[in-house]
Amino acid sequence: MPDETLTELLRQLVAIDSVNPTLVAGGAGEREIAAFVADSARERGLDVEVIGDAERPSVIATARGSGGGRSLLLNGHLDTVGVAEMERPFEPHIEGGRMHGRGTYDMKGGVAAILDAAARARERGLRGDVVVTAVADEEVASAGTEAVLERVRADAAIVVEPTELQAAVAHKGFAGFEIETAGVAAHGSRPHLGVDAIAKMGPILVALRELDARVQAGPRHPLLGPGSLHASLIEGGQEFSSYPARCVLTGERRTLPGETVEDVERELREAAGDGALRMLVGREPFEIDPEHELVRIVRRCAAEAEVAGVSFWADSALLARAGIPTVLYGPIGEGAHAVEEWVDLASVDACAAVLAATARELCA
Repeated sequence: MPDETLTELLRQLVAIDSVNPTLVAGGAGEREIAAFVADSARERGLDVEVIGDAERPSVIATARGSGGGRSLLLNGHLDTVGVAEMERPFEPHIEGGRMHGRGTYDMKGGVAAILDAAARARERGLRGDVVVTAVADEEVASAGTEAVLERVRADAAIVVEPTELQAAVAHKGFAGFEIETAGVAAHGSRPHLGVDAIAKMGPILVALRELDARVQAGPRHPLLGPGSLHASLIEGGQEFSSYPARCVLTGERRTLPGETVEDVERELREAAGDGALRMLVGREPFEIDPEHELVRIVRRCAAEAEVAGVSFWADSALLARAGIPTVLYGPIGEGAHAVEEWVDLASVDACAAVLAATARELCA
């Protein structure tokens, strides 16, 4: 049976609306859930600091060690995506050992597990610190983890994104972009005056499709497969009776370890032709050697969990860029960003146990 205390902690987390307001206008943000996590951490004997914007805070909660041991950072995000078409997103309910509701899988199950693991570390009296970072804004710009890294350093880190109880050692990066074509607005009856910006986007779309085919046929990562590219949004024109003066395409390129945003920009400029290219947000891929000590410890504590890669981007890339060896390990479930979302409660228990065991070995 799942641990009742841990299940209740997860239920309380899911019941708090923490939709990212940058994603969804009017979203509740992280203020209420950060306050709850801070209180829960204090009740478990952890030292707590709340940082960041008052409306979009993050929490740093530390199980202080006695000194002389290595430190472990446990990272999870508090924000969720929107809840459109969900019937009871903030009324968590359990069926067949699974808890359903927005954020159960992505990633409040992991947040519950890291709070539990840090509390166990405090009770154990380890030499090194175990630091929980429950962060804001991972679903958009990762402002929370970036703020945490201005204050916290650690010898190792585990990001508890859902990995199906596998030790994830790699994930893709991404680069967002816009391409704009310019036309000349004119009445639809005067083709000699107008230039169709939307029609000018046509060859660019063909070039992007061909580029995606080359990327997917190109180098493959053993855990992640190939990179990819897709068009996401397109808009242009004023009304049906006018030549459009402007067309804007938004797209995304998913990258593999070893690929850079600069590489992506070069290939997109060639595909864009006469279109104006603007690079938007870009995030690096992530990879750690599967034979790294941290990976071996996590796998050993998880009964030789399989090594895996995950397709999504996570804050692990930021932690690794800061020089902190990092691995991803989280519970089993389904429905990230989907209408039906659930997490397996036994796997949340297992995740907490593996994190606590890793802390005992690494921080002792």
